[in-house]
Amino acid sequence: MQLSKLYWRRASIGLIVTLVCSIAGQFLAKLPGFSLIGHLVLALLLGMCLQFARSLTAAAQQSTPFIANKFLRAGIILLGFKLNLVILMSAGLKSLEAAVVIVAVMIPLNYFVARFFKVEHTLALLTACGCSICGAAAVMGVSGAVRAKTDQSVLAVAIVAILGTLFTLIEVGLQPFLGFTDAQFGVMAGLSLHEIAHAVAAGGAAGPVGTDSAIIAKLSRVLLLAPVAIIVGILEARRFRKQDGAGEGRMSVPIPWFMGGFILASAIGSYLPFVNDFVPSLVQLAYLLLGMAMAALGLNVNFSVILQKGLRPMVGALLCSFVITGLAFSIVHTFF
Repeated sequence: MQLSKLYWRRASIGLIVTLVCSIAGQFLAKLPGFSLIGHLVLALLLGMCLQFARSLTAAAQQSTPFIANKFLRAGIILLGFKLNLVILMSAGLKSLEAAVVIVAVMIPLNYFVARFFKVEHTLALLTACGCSICGAAAVMGVSGAVRAKTDQSVLAVAIVAILGTLFTLIEVGLQPFLGFTDAQFGVMAGLSLHEIAHAVAAGGAAGPVGTDSAIIAKLSRVLLLAPVAIIVGILEARRFRKQDGAGEGRMSVPIPWFMGGFILASAIGSYLPFVNDFVPSLVQLAYLLLGMAMAALGLNVNFSVILQKGLRPMVGALLCSFVITGLAFSIVHTFF
């Protein structure tokens, strides 16, 4: 009985701590400058900072693995309500086609460049998905399929956040010299920048039209998270099977089934009108849960591993960030 009380006390501490980090991250993301970093990365950083309070961290770690796993999946499912398929298919069909090209080219390129710099397979794949699809959500969406360690996931998220912020500033600085209309610049931002927050911030430099175009283009890439996660799950299952020396028997595929919930939520929010009134609240809850999951990751990160392994994947992702920016510019210049 006493052990049970201790367990629930420590579990509640983890919930409270990660909830506070998520709410604080949302507040900070509204401040000038911090909006470029984004709520999820801020929650992760706050969780990492709390590691200096060792007693609090030790108590919270009772429940952080559960929060990082289950809350993440619940958050991604609810995030599906943000993806309006009707708007995407009517106003953004060309953006969707461009997003397919971007993701199909950049994931393999990011991966092979990272491997050229001798980055381990799992971290290379996480970074490739994060930089090519939708940042932190993409990293965490495929982390289960690749059996990623916490340090690998956190490092991939950090790389995406740093480079996304850097290239947001670069694109905003280039905007007056590109010769694009507001809509074209917004599409370029949505096709090239890593996080939704980055795309919105850059698109905002071109006014409301640029913001809307950036969101549509970015959500086109977000939509591709589900099929990419399933494909990665199948490929990784085959790889693990070969590593383990399994025969021709039944293959266990760690397909992220919660991605089905993401697509279902998108369909419900898009085609059932009575849900529209609840969509803002559901999306807000999604980001709250995702922020808690990111804070839980931050509480468990190993700083020494990040310092030791961070340079090579950062360099590879930096080079590919220039490539995706150039590719997005070429697509917009030619087809939009």
